[in-house]
Amino acid sequence: MEPDTELHDTTQRTVLSHGPLRSAPRSACVVVIHGEGLGRRADITDAAVLVGRSQEADLVIAHKSVSREHCRVWRDGNGYRIRDLGATNATRVNDVRISGDTALADGDQVTVGESILKFISQDSVEASYHEEIYQLATHDALTELYNRRHFIEMADKEIARSIRHARPLSLCIVDVDLFKPVNDRYGHISGDEVLRQIALLLRRHVRSDDIAARIGGEEFALLLPECDAEAARVFAERLREAVADAPFAPGGEPQRITVSIGIAALSPQRDTRPALMAAADTALYRAKSEGRNRVCVEA
Repeated sequence: MEPDTELHDTTQRTVLSHGPLRSAPRSACVVVIHGEGLGRRADITDAAVLVGRSQEADLVIAHKSVSREHCRVWRDGNGYRIRDLGATNATRVNDVRISGDTALADGDQVTVGESILKFISQDSVEASYHEEIYQLATHDALTELYNRRHFIEMADKEIARSIRHARPLSLCIVDVDLFKPVNDRYGHISGDEVLRQIALLLRRHVRSDDIAARIGGEEFALLLPECDAEAARVFAERLREAVADAPFAPGGEPQRITVSIGIAALSPQRDTRPALMAAADTALYRAKSEGRNRVCVEA
């Protein structure tokens, strides 16, 4: 007997919905979709967004075709506008050179030097997609802290700002002590859980303006704006004590986990990210060699 295809092989009628529920309002943004800076984005909230080659720009596009301060985008009531800032290669919207202030509509393409940005309004169906892509590109999947690449971009920008305004800035590099034996004894799943717990402690201790990232296997970095070396040391001691006092149980066995922390502050001799990170690494090495579970500051 042939099967009853009417009963068993019919197409289900689609029930249309209004789309996914939004957990929170999204801001409009500009996203680099071509050229230097591909994938980078800047949200347009209450403050205007500066696009340019300068490390102090809100959206940095480090290419010689881009002026240091190329254009500015801002919210104007219920709409958004863009203004060219006298760039050598004039800003273009949908391939038309702009003159004065120009309104932006969802999907508009903005040419900045040799890069192309896309303007996405807060109501766009693309907003959630780009938000997810942005999160994947900038965050560490295990700990949900920033990843190394994004940390480097943000650190370069923050160092430039601190130097320009003569403000203090410190960098902490945090390394989990004797982490390999934990992985070897209890396995990588338990080791990953230890890293997630430490990342949670980091998030609880940092301020809203601080930048926390996972930059290596068991290594984390904290950039502390407006903090000199002494303030960073006090902060790092609190963090070290919090980790040492926290209950860890990899593989179901209670274990005391500790961290060593190296600190370096911005100075005329350490005015670049590589120099600052190298100094913090030197301090971290000293903390390890002096017995671990301690904080050392590079003079």
